[in-house]
Amino acid sequence: MSDLVTRTMMAAYFQEAAPTPYFAGMFKSPASNFHSTEEVEVDIMRTGEDVAIVVTDLATGYRMNSADLFTNKSFKPPVLLKRMPDSNPFEDVGFRAAVITRMMRGMRTVENKVKRSMELQASQVMQTGVVTLANDAGTTLYSLDYAPKATHFPTAGTSWASATLAQKIADLTSLAAVIRADGLTDVDEITMGSTVWENLIQTTGFSTRFDMRNANLGSITSSERRGKGETYRGTIELGSYKLDVFTYSGRYKHPQTGVSTEFMTPGKVLMRASSARLDAAFGAVPNIGQLLGASSRIIPEMPSRMSSASNGMDMFTNIWLSADGEQLFGGIAARPLMVPTAIDTYGCLTTQL
Repeated sequence: MSDLVTRTMMAAYFQEAAPTPYFAGMFKSPASNFHSTEEVEVDIMRTGEDVAIVVTDLATGYRMNSADLFTNKSFKPPVLLKRMPDSNPFEDVGFRAAVITRMMRGMRTVENKVKRSMELQASQVMQTGVVTLANDAGTTLYSLDYAPKATHFPTAGTSWASATLAQKIADLTSLAAVIRADGLTDVDEITMGSTVWENLIQTTGFSTRFDMRNANLGSITSSERRGKGETYRGTIELGSYKLDVFTYSGRYKHPQTGVSTEFMTPGKVLMRASSARLDAAFGAVPNIGQLLGASSRIIPEMPSRMSSASNGMDMFTNIWLSADGEQLFGGIAARPLMVPTAIDTYGCLTTQL
């Protein structure tokens, strides 16, 4: 029996979860951070807060000052590579355009995975100072310890589950002072894990202290979502420090458990100087075919490298056919590395919640 009903095809619907680049957005990627070497290195020069010593007699001449030597650090970025199979149909209307569209769609999916991997890497750098990237079996594939000062990653002496407001403020003020002493800059931003935030605002005396009608020690306002997944909560003052307060609920699917996991550990507090230098460096992913002189590409319309300093992304594409010529494959590779160049300008408190 023939079907007399006419139909029209609506545009396909694609559901995707957009990455939230809050931590990764703290790391900047100027043009000099895109390189074609196996490793990336940075020279770090530090000066203290010394004062000039008085000279009692002009005849003694100048006091001698030594120029501090710089520290050189070298890091090897990890490789984030994902192969994407895509069937090559024998016949199709607008075949070439359809192939390019499908490849771009697949590459966007992988790009989002790369961005979440960058966010995970950045979140580890900011909360622990150590990067550990594992596969779905839990095997560590890449590890890098930036060796931060232990004093920048303290644990509260009294669990915040029972600590008083005074104890909590003392914990935060102490960390701010450590960062100021080592990083030579004032902290002005604090990000609280979801559990920490809820615990803090329920602490006896919190609403009284941070009611600006009283002592102007801060103002907790209606939450305001920002563009990278973070939520602005207001300001608080701790001693001589005035800090913008944020919470962050960005998530990723844990590769081992499959559980939706927060990038920001719920029981931690990150404190930092927002103007301090953090670098996102990107290494090249060499293509052996190109190195051997094979310059032809199956789909020349597809760029071999997609870089954006403003968006903090650098990816390399590769397209090839199966041996029988019936399947088309596309791959994306990236080598991002989050480098805490000014490593003394931030710290993270574990509240034991």
